[in-house]
Amino acid sequence: MARTDRPAPRPAAAARPVRWATEAVAAAPDAVRPHLDHSPQSLWRVDRLIEELRREGSQPTAVAHVLRGFGAYAGEVIVRRTGGEWWGSGGDHWVRTPDGRLWEPLDESRRCFAGHGSLRLLCRDATRDRR
Repeated sequence: MARTDRPAPRPAAAARPVRWATEAVAAAPDAVRPHLDHSPQSLWRVDRLIEELRREGSQPTAVAHVLRGFGAYAGEVIVRRTGGEWWGSGGDHWVRTPDGRLWEPLDESRRCFAGHGSLRLLCRDATRDRR
């Protein structure tokens, strides 16, 4: 008899972003980690963490892996909230929501670090009409 309680298989494109997101949560400060529950509200904290990195004067190359992880985390929030899926090609990764739109959470984390983006707002836009 087949088990029905197993989660559906994830596309191969999800393997790296899921790992990056997991690593970002594990590396988050102890006071923040419990709040990173893959909810859209948790992205407010992620935006603040990225803002702190920028205010501290961190160099983009020094925090590139952290930004990638936070972007992947935001992508996972969108995937879980919308039923979307990760897409990847040539080392780039996007989230495709069921309505066919493509989202770039990894790029958005870099824009956030530059002071021109927000993972929370990206998620809000991606999940609009899906609440």
